[in-house]
Amino acid sequence: MQFIRAIVRPEKKDEVLENLSAGGFNAATVVDVVGRGKQKGIRMGDVYYDEIPKTLILVAIEDGDRDRIVDIILKSARTGQSGNFGDGKIFISPVEEAYTVSTGSKGL
Repeated sequence: MQFIRAIVRPEKKDEVLENLSAGGFNAATVVDVVGRGKQKGIRMGDVYYDEIPKTLILVAIEDGDRDRIVDIILKSARTGQSGNFGDGKIFISPVEEAYTVSTGSKGL
């Protein structure tokens, strides 16, 4: 199993979730977050924004689905033809075990 954490622009959240669902990946956790990337925030006129609003999408998947999920997120979250700074990041980690709380069953 793999755990995908995708940080995307808030305005791209619905598109990413719709495309994940269309690809057969309906389960996701979504959290509104703030942060900054390599660009260290953004300056607009005299105002400096140190923390930028983002959306964190969390998805647990079977190992074989990894490339499909990453491809869906990359295509859905990218802005413009070649992307822009601040489009986001995807992090992938292994999952040792998962349990369903209501049933106690092991696995996704």
